[in-house]
Amino acid sequence: MPDYCVFILRFLIFAAAHSLFAATGIKRVVARLCHGEPRGYRLAYNLFSLVLFGWVMAAFRSSPVLYFAPGVWSLVMYLGQLVCGVILVDCLRRTGAGDFLGISQLGSGRAGGPRLVTDGYYAVVRHPLYLFSTAFLLLNPVMTAQWLLLTVLSAAYFVIGGLIEERRLLAEFGDEYRRYRRQTPFIIPAARVRRPHSP
Repeated sequence: MPDYCVFILRFLIFAAAHSLFAATGIKRVVARLCHGEPRGYRLAYNLFSLVLFGWVMAAFRSSPVLYFAPGVWSLVMYLGQLVCGVILVDCLRRTGAGDFLGISQLGSGRAGGPRLVTDGYYAVVRHPLYLFSTAFLLLNPVMTAQWLLLTVLSAAYFVIGGLIEERRLLAEFGDEYRRYRRQTPFIIPAARVRRPHSP
């Protein structure tokens, strides 16, 4: 089987496992079996996802270079990736990096109840993590066949994952999230200026 077919198959397995173990239903099953969701569940989930992603990226024994940005353009694209990285860190900070990584749950869990974040980059799009992760992938100055496949598959997965995540957010925040969804674009920023949320 060609490397790119193996890569696509492994990515699909990764995407399915990543979504499955993040699903509320699976978490409820684990919580019932363990008499409460284990504090290390989120951290174990992230570590498992990281190992599985490494398995995906190991599918290509060699990947041809499709293009590379010459000279100063390479530096410009690396700078763009750096900017995307800084924005991603800021997004995680706003939503709680400790919760995202699974570190907070090892202690007493969340300091308070869940909070809908609508400021910063979340005032521009509802899923800035997906937007700037895609931009980071696109700005790679050395584009190989593997990286291009990763970018295309990831972008599709981000859209699907965003739609699934919105169902959970609607169940969790109800009308507050409905108002936010009406006023804020999904992943692609809109040209219009968003009006402030009504209290």
